[in-house]
Amino acid sequence: MSKSDIISTQAVFSSEGTTFSRNVFSAAAFAGDIAVIVGASWLTGVVYHWIAYGDAGPLALFLNAGLATAVLFVAFGMLSGAYNHTRYLSFRSHFTSVMRLWTLAFLSVVLLLFVLKTSENYSRGAFLLLYAVCPLALLGGRYLMVALVSAANNRGLIAGQRLYVVGGQSDIAAFLKRYRPAEFGVKVVGTAIIGPRPGGDTVQDTPANLRYAVESARRLNSDSVFIALPWSDLATIDETVKAFSKIPAEIHLSPERILERFEDVSLVQRGPLSSLQLARPPLAPYEVILKRSFDIVVASLALIMLLPLMLLVAVLVRLDSKGPALFVQRRFGFNQKEFRIYKFRTMTTQDDGDVVRQATRNDPRVTRIGRLLRRWNLDELPQLINVLQGHMSIVGPRPHALAHDREYEAKIGSYARRHNMKPGITGWAQVNGHRGQTDTDSKMEKRVEFDLYYIDNWSLWLDIKIMAMTVLHPHSYRNAF
Repeated sequence: MSKSDIISTQAVFSSEGTTFSRNVFSAAAFAGDIAVIVGASWLTGVVYHWIAYGDAGPLALFLNAGLATAVLFVAFGMLSGAYNHTRYLSFRSHFTSVMRLWTLAFLSVVLLLFVLKTSENYSRGAFLLLYAVCPLALLGGRYLMVALVSAANNRGLIAGQRLYVVGGQSDIAAFLKRYRPAEFGVKVVGTAIIGPRPGGDTVQDTPANLRYAVESARRLNSDSVFIALPWSDLATIDETVKAFSKIPAEIHLSPERILERFEDVSLVQRGPLSSLQLARPPLAPYEVILKRSFDIVVASLALIMLLPLMLLVAVLVRLDSKGPALFVQRRFGFNQKEFRIYKFRTMTTQDDGDVVRQATRNDPRVTRIGRLLRRWNLDELPQLINVLQGHMSIVGPRPHALAHDREYEAKIGSYARRHNMKPGITGWAQVNGHRGQTDTDSKMEKRVEFDLYYIDNWSLWLDIKIMAMTVLHPHSYRNAF
């Protein structure tokens, strides 16, 4: 095999013009965050003191608190990889990232001030204003940074990670087509063909080929090597790793195609045991505690404030038609554990068997007051009791009747994953308009898609967003009949 067969593609940076190190953009990102936090701390402190006390307040304290919070914010961000320049090629993940890092840094500073017994020197009002305002400023800065990095990447101005791909010819082609590394700020500087060729011919001189490939990767200043070979070819993989370990570069092994079916694959090591984790519980232990605490606080406050309204609704339901004020039905909750859900009765019948007919537009079973309750989602208010009992959450996938669960679990492969989180009074699918009658399988598939997005992307801030949308967004009232 000739040298030209080994180096099949090559990108030489000297011909691309001026480029900037990706570290420059990472440094600009965390410098911008520091400036935003310190500036917001100073501004909110001054504004609050001017409104409350008529003076600018202790400027040095505002700046010190802002600087301490900024340092922690950036430190936590660097530890979590938040300043990798590839994170700035899309704005999608920044809301969750900013809110998580900001809350962690802010609470750390508050705890530090309490331990040092200096918290009395700081205005609680100014701190609360800072907590509310600063994330908006940070998100604005991140939006501008994403626009800058994306534009620079599209123009080839970022000296991205220099990737050298080695493997079978078809495997390399499939990798480049499937993952499109350039879109993620990664530049493929060269490829080397090792292993079987199309048509059945094999490469006999693998050691010689690898020597050529290693020298090529070295000359091209590759900082990462990607091995695109099937895992069954252990001997060639072993030889390839040994050969490329002679240059100072990361070495990665391509995933098998089956792993692409899973959303969150990671390598887990427990003592001598190493394994690929294909799925994990949707919430970490601390997230379970956080979500449950939030549910208890919100449900308790809501019950206290809405109790007069709920009593009035109960009376109206009893006066409007025969039957109890509450409708109790069996549903599947977390991990498919059965519980009894509470709703204000809105129909003249109370189905809870193997066949449950869904409500339709102008359904004659719906009572006069029931139609009003369903239109404004007021029939769900008794589920605040389910939340306090621990069977439900304020936000989560809406629970369906047992008969519908059994029907759609047989039709939709991922349907059962909805039960990996507690059901909610409201949910991501509902506020996006996917509620009401599911008279076609495609409607239920769409609802499941949104439910699984919520499960895979949960954050406390997403819960707050969904709660706000439930009240304010017109989609929340679509198909309510």
